[in-house]
Amino acid sequence: MTTHLPTAIRATTLTAVLAALTALASFATPSHAAEAAAAIKGSAEAGAAKAATCLACHGANGNSVNPEWPVIAGQNANYIAEQVTLIRDGKRPNVLMQPIAAGLSNQDIADVAAYFSTQTPVGHEADAATWQAGEKLFRGGDATRGIPACMACHGPVGRGNPAAGYPALRAQYGVYTVKQLGDYASQARYSKDAKGAVQAGPNSQMMLTIAARLSADDRRNLASYIQGMR
Repeated sequence: MTTHLPTAIRATTLTAVLAALTALASFATPSHAAEAAAAIKGSAEAGAAKAATCLACHGANGNSVNPEWPVIAGQNANYIAEQVTLIRDGKRPNVLMQPIAAGLSNQDIADVAAYFSTQTPVGHEADAATWQAGEKLFRGGDATRGIPACMACHGPVGRGNPAAGYPALRAQYGVYTVKQLGDYASQARYSKDAKGAVQAGPNSQMMLTIAARLSADDRRNLASYIQGMR
């Protein structure tokens, strides 16, 4: 599923990435949740014993069998910990997860995150009718709409960038990805504070901007391509 882009498209991709990252540079500081997650070292062994409740929804080893619930196998630990902390603290609404996360300590979260980060996503098939358009946007972006290539942050094969806090995307359910991109675009993924500011970290702030520029077809195509990534 690898596409070799011609030189003209690669140049356009670089221009789009540089323009978007320059415009969004003001967000380039870690969130409080991300800092807290990174400060605690998790134990995968301890996390395996604490993850039993998670498996009911996220499946054996973090490979969910319900396309509405995310695959978390192989997700980087800092990102898992950041998002679970945001859910626990009421900053990312989730009626199913919040009651579960409410009882977790920071160490519990770090341990469970470490466990799932060591697992392997099994992946699914991409939609043959849409994945190629998704690959083009993922790898090349769209300079005319100010959309950077997804791989600039999430990596060429969707494994993310743990050090920078960018999540892995490979093998994620298309249904889940479409929903999350829609929630980013509508600013529904995270709660807002008393001043109306979205309570999300800098990476998520970037996604609010980028997702709002995606059409419904873009979201579908990207989700299809991502689902088929390994």
